[in-house]
Amino acid sequence: MSFLDKILDFDVGEIVDRLCFLVRRFVDEAKVNGVVLGMSGGVDSTTTAYLCVKALGKDRVKVLFMPESETFNPEDFEDVKNAANNLGLDVVKTDISNVYKAFLETIPFSDPKNFKVNGNLKSRIRMATLYYFANKFGLLVTGSSNKTEILTGYYTKWGDEASDMLPLGSLYKTQVKKLASYLNIPKKIIDKTPTAGLWVGQTDEDELGVKYEVLDQILYGLVDLKLNPELVAEKLKISFEVVEKVKGMVEVSMHKRCMPPILEIF
Repeated sequence: MSFLDKILDFDVGEIVDRLCFLVRRFVDEAKVNGVVLGMSGGVDSTTTAYLCVKALGKDRVKVLFMPESETFNPEDFEDVKNAANNLGLDVVKTDISNVYKAFLETIPFSDPKNFKVNGNLKSRIRMATLYYFANKFGLLVTGSSNKTEILTGYYTKWGDEASDMLPLGSLYKTQVKKLASYLNIPKKIIDKTPTAGLWVGQTDEDELGVKYEVLDQILYGLVDLKLNPELVAEKLKISFEVVEKVKGMVEVSMHKRCMPPILEIF
């Protein structure tokens, strides 16, 4: 059995039921009215929305679409509206363009050409927007990051990972797609090229430098099976350098997966 076969060897119905139970319990124990999440039109946020509605009912789920003028894609908005309509949800469209521009005009040394730094700023503005809605309506912010992103640090610290719970956090990207198919999420969304939408032309796999299907298998070998990089490369028949690169991503992003350390002086 290959690594990919092992990754996808699970009872998807059982996992969906378990996730719904955990979401419902977490929300009920927090004594809040429900959840709020951002939908981008991608498979992760759409799957998260479907899970939350299945767990809590549509009346306890609020969704936001938070475009920004530089990267706004009307097709994404249509996908969000269609998915939300399938769930019986209204989409709150909250354009962050003016807030983003105000930040750049206010922050000393801001550089409109620094796509990565500015993209992270957009992500943090969206996080603040979600928490405003959460505070106002007594909700928990539900994030959409998956295990692949968490392990590689492929997210904005205090941005898209900032949330009160991560229903997909224990699932690799390829596993999320299996859940999405089970939940009857539109195939167009499942097959869409993954992108964080932080700058024009940005895609996840270009930034990561490896396809998700391969990346998940490398992470499974390194993290779940605790194999050394040489053996992972040998089993997957890929270059040792690629495995070492992924191992480096996991190691250098460790700080993202921890609360800020208290530097004890007494």
